[in-house]
Amino acid sequence: MFDILFSHIQEKVSLNDDDKEKIKTFFVSKKLRKRQYLLQEGDVCKQMAFVAKGLLRSYNVDDKGDEHMSVFGWEGWWLSDLNSFLTGEPAVLNLDAIEDSELLMISRADYEALTLTVPIMDRYFRILYQNSLVTKERRLISSITHSAEEKYVQLAESNPKIIERIPQNLIASYLGIAPETLSRIKKNLAVRK
Repeated sequence: MFDILFSHIQEKVSLNDDDKEKIKTFFVSKKLRKRQYLLQEGDVCKQMAFVAKGLLRSYNVDDKGDEHMSVFGWEGWWLSDLNSFLTGEPAVLNLDAIEDSELLMISRADYEALTLTVPIMDRYFRILYQNSLVTKERRLISSITHSAEEKYVQLAESNPKIIERIPQNLIASYLGIAPETLSRIKKNLAVRK
């Protein structure tokens, strides 16, 4: 499991063998079964998860009971309700497994200790947060300026393998469209090819 984490970290910063051994001490492994919750809205997010294997989703539920996908997390992704994790406030997101998954978990206290013990990890997380902000900004702009078809094509082109793993109703929710609309889009794209 740690090979995937170290590979992901080393895409952003350099680690030596001593760093790797120290990093291992701050994480605990966790397995989730398909449909099992990692976090439920209203609970406090006490741990951040690195996905070593599997696929999870992050979403909220509106007053009508409709789910709204915010993020899909697969191998090499981090998931949490970051506000809850950092502030201790109740989570507004639900996190659950779309597939059986294996995670590396880190608590808030261990996260703080890790960034002090292995200072390069502070830079690593800063890079992740910056990239996350850019991605969220682009997604917001796309949701305002692009058609449903353009949003789907963009998602399919940027994540061709992962899109095959995600159920169509969840993709539709992520794009903010009805499942029927997604079916029409896919049918129209197939006809044009």
